[in-house]
Amino acid sequence: MDEAQLQAALALLPHGAEFRFLDRLLELDPGKSGVGEYRVRGDEPFLRGHFPGEPLMPGVLLVEATAQLAGVVAQSDPAILPLPGLKLTALRNVKILGTAKLGEVVRLEAQIVGRLGNLIQARTQASVSGSIVLTAELTLSGASA
Repeated sequence: MDEAQLQAALALLPHGAEFRFLDRLLELDPGKSGVGEYRVRGDEPFLRGHFPGEPLMPGVLLVEATAQLAGVVAQSDPAILPLPGLKLTALRNVKILGTAKLGEVVRLEAQIVGRLGNLIQARTQASVSGSIVLTAELTLSGASA
């Protein structure tokens, strides 16, 4: 997937560029599933305090990264209009099994498992160097189109 397609997909989310955790979209089955990546660059403001001397990407931001990918997947469904103001609204079965450090690439995966009106359910995971660092079931919701 090229940079223009990624930017178009990200434009369907409400986040500003400084709070995006999706650098590359590797695979996209519109409305069904996707795979993306985020590289922990080292210049992110949250790394200064988490933790000084040994910066780690916070687990809640791993959740956010997978939610953003799930949003991109859901909003790309050609049969359903994008939902305005799509937001993460519920978390279930979240397991933070590890983290990502400076310079590491986080592989993000999201699968849409259900839709009902303006609610979207997704199953997600994040991994670093082949090891799963997060699994979560998420609910996203947006305003009715």
